[in-house]
Amino acid sequence: MQMQTQLNLLFGLALVNIGASAANIGLPGCLDTCGNVSIPYPFGVGNSETGENCFLEEKLNLKCENDTLLIGNMQVIDITLEGHLDMFFYVSQLCSDKSNGDANEPYLSTPGFTISSEENKFISVGCESYGFLNSFYNGIGYSTGCSTGCTKFPAANIVPYGHCSGIGCCQVDIPPNMMNITIKAHRFRTPSVRSCSHSFIAKHDSYKFNVSHLENMPFTMLPIVVDWTVGNEGCEAFQNGSLKSACMNNSYCDDFDISYGYRCTCNPGYDGNPYHPNGCQDIDECKTKSHTCISENYCRNTDGHYECFCPPGQVGKGNIEEGCKPIQQESPVNKYAVGACIAFIALLIISWLYLIYHKRKLINQRNKFFLQNGGFILQQRLSTKQDSSQIAQIFTAEELKKATNNYDEKLIIGNGGYGTVFKGILANNKVVAIKKSKVVDQSQVEQFINEVVILSQINHRNVVKLLGCCLDTEVPLLVYEFVNNGTLFHHLHNGNKTSNVPWKTRLRIAIEAARALSYLHSDASTTIIHRDVKSANILLDDNYTAKVSDFGASRLVPVDQAELATLVQGTFGYLDPEYMQTSRLTEKSDVYSFGVVLVELLTGQKALSFQRSEEERSIAMLFLSSLENDNFFKILESGLLTEENKDEIRKVAVLASKCLSLKGEERPSMKEVSMELEGIIVIEKYPWNNKNLDLQESQYLHSNSNSYGSSWYDSMKDYVRIVLDVAR
Repeated sequence: MQMQTQLNLLFGLALVNIGASAANIGLPGCLDTCGNVSIPYPFGVGNSETGENCFLEEKLNLKCENDTLLIGNMQVIDITLEGHLDMFFYVSQLCSDKSNGDANEPYLSTPGFTISSEENKFISVGCESYGFLNSFYNGIGYSTGCSTGCTKFPAANIVPYGHCSGIGCCQVDIPPNMMNITIKAHRFRTPSVRSCSHSFIAKHDSYKFNVSHLENMPFTMLPIVVDWTVGNEGCEAFQNGSLKSACMNNSYCDDFDISYGYRCTCNPGYDGNPYHPNGCQDIDECKTKSHTCISENYCRNTDGHYECFCPPGQVGKGNIEEGCKPIQQESPVNKYAVGACIAFIALLIISWLYLIYHKRKLINQRNKFFLQNGGFILQQRLSTKQDSSQIAQIFTAEELKKATNNYDEKLIIGNGGYGTVFKGILANNKVVAIKKSKVVDQSQVEQFINEVVILSQINHRNVVKLLGCCLDTEVPLLVYEFVNNGTLFHHLHNGNKTSNVPWKTRLRIAIEAARALSYLHSDASTTIIHRDVKSANILLDDNYTAKVSDFGASRLVPVDQAELATLVQGTFGYLDPEYMQTSRLTEKSDVYSFGVVLVELLTGQKALSFQRSEEERSIAMLFLSSLENDNFFKILESGLLTEENKDEIRKVAVLASKCLSLKGEERPSMKEVSMELEGIIVIEKYPWNNKNLDLQESQYLHSNSNSYGSSWYDSMKDYVRIVLDVAR
């Protein structure tokens, strides 16, 4: 009884839901209603009084029998122009007391119509039962369904009224575009007591599950919703104009989310029946109060829209949001406001002119610096170079300022006696090191430009590549390739921690640094003396590949000269004593400094340390003293010496002692140093050549320590005292 009341309520609502625009529902001379159901065109019943069809196409032809509207043999209860048709449809029922055990299988053939997937649910009711909804169209079939539980009827009593979640009742969404459907109820096994299984389609909220429905379903039909369309083609078929759609005036064709045919929809601002020959009618928003004007009196209807306006003597848009304002007479306040605006504009113009003046002044200043720093000389030199890959790039001050975030102190990666080094990122995302010099001797500009040109041509894997420079700043900026693993000094002297650089890596670093210095001395187009060789100027990449850097103190040696007379420059602890005494710079000065680096690699101690005793503050002094006293292995870094590398360490020590000779003429050249270091690797690979060399090195270590003599030792002590005094 409750369900029957519910169906009656639904039917009553359908009667109320008759379109408001009764005019233009059906064609002239055709039936507009059947019972209490409106029949909007393109639907119709039979023919008109003149014999013309009351419907647009055959699938929309309905029947009216005894005030009941039918499509086929199904009762229609509502039709909307939005594309929905409500009708009653049968329930599939299978009861356990039937002798043959077969269920009725309702079938609905809906050519051109589809079961609405948005407005309906597929439902199965029963214990241990299941149901299927099958669709077949154009040779393609597909199904959906669900199954229910509850082995005993008392268990179903726990399900509240209206709940359909699997116990006694299940429901699923209906897939889109289902047509030509059949419904069939099933059960998993025959229950011990009388019960029925039911499967059906139901419009949303038209069915509420009750436990009593497991034994007796009080109805055989339920309302469902089908989606209707007109025609067989989509809207694309009408775009070229060869075919005409059923959409009349002030409407448009709509096939969005439609798989079969199309629908017609009134344009915005219009209402009515888009299929009727009279088409959609303009909505008078001013009369229907669907406007946003301040009043109906100030609303003007237009075709498809409306306009708001203000009463006389007022200005504004006339809508509720912005309203209208009285027109005010010009007052002194307005005059002052105009004057203030003029003054403000004048201030803007003056500020703009000042910015232009300041910008021009900045450009002139940069041009002055560019000329002062030898920019035109550099451009002339670079223009004569044929190989563009070896030409130094001239960067602008703005480029490098942006690359270093205005020289942010957080990007400083090094500070030295000759300048500060920043990490920078260029516009092409290339990471570089930018060296900002502290001061430049203007008398040496041409020599500086010459060095830039030559250094930019150096292309050696163990020399940091000079990429270019910036000359339009007060002091020139040099741009180098960025090496990201710090310096050899950092890895050898990392606080109080023992260095974790193994011997094989140290030996390889020494070989690579020696190759670089040998290249600068012997193989470059012009001999280059580094003049500041030290562990802090040997950079390492992720693979611990050595790259010699910082040519701020470097000097070019003319082809016809073997030495240069210069002011003494370098780092205490690495300075050549002969160079300090004579101020004559030679290639052997770099050899001495490299010898100190070799001792650092062997001992892990700094070149100069005030934490050691005065006689041992210079690592070179300590090293040579250990050779003289035959206790060299005691000063090696802890954990470095093994039986496997003992011979290699001894050979490197011999070479270091040669490099540290007080007289430059007694030191080997960097090419000889490089060859000796590489020879150690060769001997390791071919040990049968090692016996005679071991004897020679052993003799050299002992004889050399004795050959230094007291005079050499005293000279070395004097040199160390000089260094320490200056360092203090």
